[in-house]
Amino acid sequence: MPVPLLEIDNLRVDYGGLTAVRNLSLSVDAGTIFGLIGPNGAGKTSTIRAVSTLVEPTYGQIRICGTNVELEPRKALAKLGYMPDFPPAYEDLSLQEFLALFASAYAIPKNQRHAKIGELLDQVSLLDKRDELVGSLSRGMRQRLFLAKTLLHDPEVLLLDEPASGLDPIARGQLIEVIQRLGNAGKAVVVSSHILTEMDRFCNAVGIMDNGEMKLAGRIEDIVTSMTEEQVIKIQLTTAREGLGTFLTQQEHTSKVRIEANHCSLTFAGSEEERAALLKALIQAEFSVSAFSAHNADLNEIFHAVAGGEEE
Repeated sequence: MPVPLLEIDNLRVDYGGLTAVRNLSLSVDAGTIFGLIGPNGAGKTSTIRAVSTLVEPTYGQIRICGTNVELEPRKALAKLGYMPDFPPAYEDLSLQEFLALFASAYAIPKNQRHAKIGELLDQVSLLDKRDELVGSLSRGMRQRLFLAKTLLHDPEVLLLDEPASGLDPIARGQLIEVIQRLGNAGKAVVVSSHILTEMDRFCNAVGIMDNGEMKLAGRIEDIVTSMTEEQVIKIQLTTAREGLGTFLTQQEHTSKVRIEANHCSLTFAGSEEERAALLKALIQAEFSVSAFSAHNADLNEIFHAVAGGEEE
């Protein structure tokens, strides 16, 4: 059985009297794009910084490609690529010069650097800008450039902290395509984000964090399957009306009722007949229902159900 590329066992990270990460365990296999999601302050960045040795864990073990990070940091970190949320830029260098600087730091042989840099710039769709200055790049282009920098030493494990933050939809889509290719190439990719939009499109596993704890983790299809006993019902009224939330909370099989103007969503654990009875009860109570639909939970709804968080 293959060894997971990233293993975290019982990790705790304290900052003085504040516990940022509490007893977190996680395993990420080759070919997995793992979405580490949760609201701001959930502990995502502290987890990533502990794996990359930027903060010292209070206790716990971290292994990269089977190597203990604490006992053999140089060997472990040689297999790791880390891209922070706002990486520093040398704006007066060209893209070629910027990557050559880091290629030197990674001890990539001089006779291999030019070809390696061209290959990576092509991979992130920036080859035609290799002679332009870093300072001239858009936010999305910078993110792709820093991802190319992160890939220079061909790491097996990638940690991407909020890589799509601040990107427009086109730039986000371009970055997602690169991340998908990395997963298909057998890398273990951990993507931290508090923005759930499109995460279930390119991640094949997720971990939901809240208040420093891992609330739920696993492959997305397994998580969705485990929640099929409950459905999410969405209700729309013609106009907003007071008392809808109280009414729904008092009904059988309902939970996690959320009201926003004339729209409502709730978790329902009853049968098809009981769902029909709920709609009948709403109409009999003279709520002007214009739409009533049920479906299995998506990633956004699972996040709200597990962590009670708000997407930003």
